[in-house]
Amino acid sequence: MPFSTFGLHSDLLRGVKEMGFTRPTPIQQDTIPPAMAGKDVLACAMTGSGKTAAFGLPILNRIMGKPRGKTRALIVTPTRELAAQIEEHLTAMAVHTPLSAAAVFGGVGMGPQEHAFRRGADIIVATPGRLLDHFRFPYARLDALEVLVLDEADRMLDMGFLPDIRRVLKHLPVKRQTLFFSATMPPPIVTLTREMLHNPFTVNLERVPEPAVGITQAVYPVSQNLKAPLLLELIKRGDFRSVLVFTRTKHRANRLADNLTKNGVACERIHGNRSQMQRTAALAGFKDGRFKVLVATDIAARGIDVEALSHVVNFDVPHVPEDYIHRVGRTARAELTGDAFTFVSPEEETDLRQIEHAIAKRLPRITVPGFDYSKAPAEKFEVPLAERIAEIRARKAGDRARAKEKAERRARAMQPARAGSPSAAHRGPSGPSRGPSGPRPNLSIVRPSGPSGPSGPRTVAPSYGRRPGGR
Repeated sequence: MPFSTFGLHSDLLRGVKEMGFTRPTPIQQDTIPPAMAGKDVLACAMTGSGKTAAFGLPILNRIMGKPRGKTRALIVTPTRELAAQIEEHLTAMAVHTPLSAAAVFGGVGMGPQEHAFRRGADIIVATPGRLLDHFRFPYARLDALEVLVLDEADRMLDMGFLPDIRRVLKHLPVKRQTLFFSATMPPPIVTLTREMLHNPFTVNLERVPEPAVGITQAVYPVSQNLKAPLLLELIKRGDFRSVLVFTRTKHRANRLADNLTKNGVACERIHGNRSQMQRTAALAGFKDGRFKVLVATDIAARGIDVEALSHVVNFDVPHVPEDYIHRVGRTARAELTGDAFTFVSPEEETDLRQIEHAIAKRLPRITVPGFDYSKAPAEKFEVPLAERIAEIRARKAGDRARAKEKAERRARAMQPARAGSPSAAHRGPSGPSRGPSGPRPNLSIVRPSGPSGPSGPRTVAPSYGRRPGGR
């Protein structure tokens, strides 16, 4: 079935063709017709299945020819990377049309985003938190909104965004078309769909979650302290062309990226503690091949779209099977092929069994020939939590001590200026000035009793051994 069977505008078909799309994916075949008919849609779709075109093409087709200057569609998504990716794809699909899209997310200035609201970008792609920031101001009214898309709804649940979603809904017109996409349907998401959707057309709701066809999956049993050497060994053997490596924590992402860089591997990292500029630069460098390895936490599991990504490595086994599916789904996208390897230590076997049960498959175990599984690494990969806390406390204690010392120096420096007495100008740096043979005389004012009286000219006379004016 070609895209032309959907009745899309010819300018959109040109854009789709130039993007290399030859035929629709299953989710696109199921979703585009009811979406173009104006129906609400509830779709269960995995990452990498082609969702952006599934909702993007019907939206673009709907607003073609509408008066410009008003935002007609809002797409809400959980992460900055995913918002930027969707905006990029919409722009590519609409390249032969006058339609515009704008991404609105945190970590960057609000000025350009405010401009997008004021000029009425046709489509706004936003994360919930930054969208609510803009809704505090009158320029962000979306009275002309016709279509709302909620993408990766279950990920928003995981990230605690559901209260924000409900607050966003209060700012939107009640009469609208809603397209709702989620990889899984936990009870809170089901409740949300009932609140948002009106007689929706449902797609794939009974499907068991599983990785995309085309992903070769395997498990590498290895002790926790040998995971970094094993990854380095596989990279140096040339088995990986481009690899996205997932760690469980930001600290482990930093440690692994530093370890790989120190061993000559072109590597970058992306996680929640990195600034938006750093995250954007890391992703751009990975996409254009400057970095062979990108180390990421799960913040990137649904926001990275790299063509022909050869490998995904789970450096740490995810606790939740759905996270495993989304991680490995970064490869073999759009029906291509790719490899997904998982490093499993003995203490992670329970999590692995849950994953295998969820995908109804036992994954093959692989032992790397020639790799010494008994050799202890030269340095400890991860600093234990107790040691990290002690280091942080020691650093903060040092900072407080230096701040206190600086404040005391400043106070001592200010003391002469606060003295304020007539004799202050005559004092040295360490107390009262002394003459060559002892203390200098205090000076008292003596008013003569001559003809001038009390208001006549004053003279200054020395007074030894008593304070000025003393008796």
